[in-house]
Amino acid sequence: MREGGTHAFVTLVTNADYAMGAKALCRSIRRTGTAADIVVLHTPAVAIDALTPLGAFGVRLVETDLLPLSDAFNERHARRNVHAAAPFTKGRKPAFHSPLDNFCKLRLWQLTEYERCIFIDADALVLKNIDKLFAYPEFSAAPNVYESLADFHRLNSGVFVAKPSDETFRAMLQRLDGTDAFWSRTDQSFLQAFFPDWHGLPVTMNMLQYVWFALPALWDWPSIGVLHYQYEKPWETDHPKAEALKPLIDLWHAFHDGSDIPDIASLPGPLSVERAG
Repeated sequence: MREGGTHAFVTLVTNADYAMGAKALCRSIRRTGTAADIVVLHTPAVAIDALTPLGAFGVRLVETDLLPLSDAFNERHARRNVHAAAPFTKGRKPAFHSPLDNFCKLRLWQLTEYERCIFIDADALVLKNIDKLFAYPEFSAAPNVYESLADFHRLNSGVFVAKPSDETFRAMLQRLDGTDAFWSRTDQSFLQAFFPDWHGLPVTMNMLQYVWFALPALWDWPSIGVLHYQYEKPWETDHPKAEALKPLIDLWHAFHDGSDIPDIASLPGPLSVERAG
């Protein structure tokens, strides 16, 4: 058994940009005092120099290939085709984002040395200890809420709880690449179809950054377990929503740099910032 026992936080790095995100994420996880392992799945395309900073957080680096999918599947899910069929109208996906990479999340189910894993996207921060989620069943995820209550029927796969299993992984591959299969929101659409009776995590366990300006009444710093920077990433230099999300972007940079990380519970909420402005 590994030092971290039977539990692990897992993230995915498929390029140098997400390696930057993983640095902030791994620091944030370590600061919660968890005893669980941190596993960074990474594809061969990621340069070792981009992964080296993660060593400071005692992570396990696990190299993984893209999934063995058919050429027809890969063509259907190429960035141009996914975004044409299901365009993102609420925000902008950065150029370094490849929809096909998202399916590598399913490799988590091959980490069978662990009894339970919490997956967290590399564009997120853990703001308090969330080890209690390891007791949640498979498959648990928070709703994709960032604009209205109508979003509650869809899950967001940026945070989820799963039980690794080779049998489950094989079943996933078989269903994933079925005849003419097209998953409009890639892994997110697939996981909701594969686990139709998914268990709901509180929205605070995957607080999407757009809630800051779209649903500010939902924002409560002390209750937020995971802050997820969906759409634009806080390290982008041409961030189109940089002004609206400045407090959240500043927070991410504090975690990335490891300096002047504030007391989260003392941060003003969006309504307070709005009134002050």
